[in-house]
Amino acid sequence: MTRSTAAMPATAGTLDLDKLYAARLQAARARPYLATALFALHVVESPQVPTMAVDRYWRCYVGPAFVARTPEEELASVWVHEVSHLLRDHHGRSDRLARERGLTGAGERLRMNIAADCEINDDAFGDGLVEPEGLVRPGLLRMPAGYLMEDYLPLFTLGPNTRGLAWLDCGSGADGLERSWELGPDGAHGLSEQERDAVRFRVAQGITGRPGTAPEGWRRWAEQAFHPPQPWRELLGAAVRSAVSGAGAGEDYTYGRPARRAAALPGTVLPSLRRRPPRVAVVVDTSASVSDAELGSALLEVAAISRAVGGRRDQVTVLSCDAAARVVQPLCQAEGIPLIGGGGTDLRTGFTKALATRPAPDVIVVLTDGQTPWPSHRPPCRTVVGLFPRQRPTTWDEDDPHHVPDTPPPWARTVTVGPP
Repeated sequence: MTRSTAAMPATAGTLDLDKLYAARLQAARARPYLATALFALHVVESPQVPTMAVDRYWRCYVGPAFVARTPEEELASVWVHEVSHLLRDHHGRSDRLARERGLTGAGERLRMNIAADCEINDDAFGDGLVEPEGLVRPGLLRMPAGYLMEDYLPLFTLGPNTRGLAWLDCGSGADGLERSWELGPDGAHGLSEQERDAVRFRVAQGITGRPGTAPEGWRRWAEQAFHPPQPWRELLGAAVRSAVSGAGAGEDYTYGRPARRAAALPGTVLPSLRRRPPRVAVVVDTSASVSDAELGSALLEVAAISRAVGGRRDQVTVLSCDAAARVVQPLCQAEGIPLIGGGGTDLRTGFTKALATRPAPDVIVVLTDGQTPWPSHRPPCRTVVGLFPRQRPTTWDEDDPHHVPDTPPPWARTVTVGPP
């Protein structure tokens, strides 16, 4: 949508479907990888809508006066803009942000709409699509390009700089808040959840099948659509099992089972080597940036790790660590592990303490939110990181819970712990 057209009042009239559909065809020609999504939208004429808007059920609400006064080439760009909200699930992501951050009210939903527009518009136009007048770009609010909606949202507030954006309304498909003029979940011509997923998958196929034809933002989206987040508990368990399966060594001799080569020496009983269970050190981040709920999840994972090593709790030790590593705690039961901390974070001390235990660990498992410096060198054992999710960083500031430092080093197997 554009500011200049939205500022004009809608008037009664007949929707020019020929012009609207010609614009959609132009959009499909300019962005062929979006064609499936563009033609999946069902048009609903609505004089209450000042421009064009979408709901989460893939209905596109169109104001007749807007179509009448807008050039066809600009309508093509608006088609691409609106369908981008749905493909990128801005309604679902806005709902999650509202729950997680306690964002309520129409003003917060407007901020989400603005942030979602910034995510879309930074590379949507050109190459056959004109840039509509009054386009909401990140630079308008002095923000960098290339971020996601979740990254933009903490960077601005409603005020003098956004007063000119009060007209913005892309519908519930952009911010999750239902409008009075929308048909809702029981209305006609809405797509089911399975149909919506099928459309997204077809579009992602079109983008990945022709690399280099789509902007970076769309290629990033398509990669995520093809590789959605997997259940983190299964992933973390698999990562730990994979690490411990290669650990341990045949270092203890036993006569309980003769060696297979004993037959070569008749009359002599040779001992066989017995593989010892791997030793696992679990470093739990107990800094102030980790919530009580996340510490509770960490204790549950400690119990799961003991099962991954065959139930040998004597082979698992636990360290709580913020800026300093605490006393190593042998595992008896997860409920009884004291997790002490609450200060800053430097898990390098946790690695040092874990590697100094005797006998030395074969695997180190770190449960953290990632707000920490990491060791500069690979430790002499396998490492698995269970990472509590945080928003993508712009700067390092541990006092701001939305900022996260560098990701774990490449020598660690990293699994995101908790909802994506």
